Amino acid sequence: MEPTVLVRLDSPRTTFQPGETLSGEFHLEGTAREQVRAVELSILWYTDGKGDQDLHVRHFERWAPETGDVITPGRVFRFSTVLPKSPLSYDGLIVRIRWCLRLRVFLRDGGEVHEEIPFRLGRTAPARIKLA
Repeated sequence: MEPTVLVRLDSPRTTFQPGETLSGEFHLEGTAREQVRAVELSILWYTDGKGDQDLHVRHFERWAPETGDVITPGRVFRFSTVLPKSPLSYDGLIVRIRWCLRLRVFLRDGGEVHEEIPFRLGRTAPARIKLA
């Protein structure tokens, strides 16, 4: 049986400003306690478009039984971080900067379940093409 990851942000908004707190909670369903090897939560940005992809993790938390964490179905895990000043979300013609919350559940059988919640940092206008 593959677990389900349920993530909820405290705010229903999809755009946040630098310096604001991004917080919420998550829990797992449909899995046995012994099935989960670890859970990782990252808040990160990455580039999308032409060229090499850049990726930077702004916030990271890990829960694992070997470090004393109890990961049971239904247990609610809280997270919170203050968002940085940059880089702001950007929708350029060649490259885009995307922010997301990424939750990964590593299973003992080698499998992985993940969930991503995209959001925007800052209110930036999309790039425009100048017409001659």
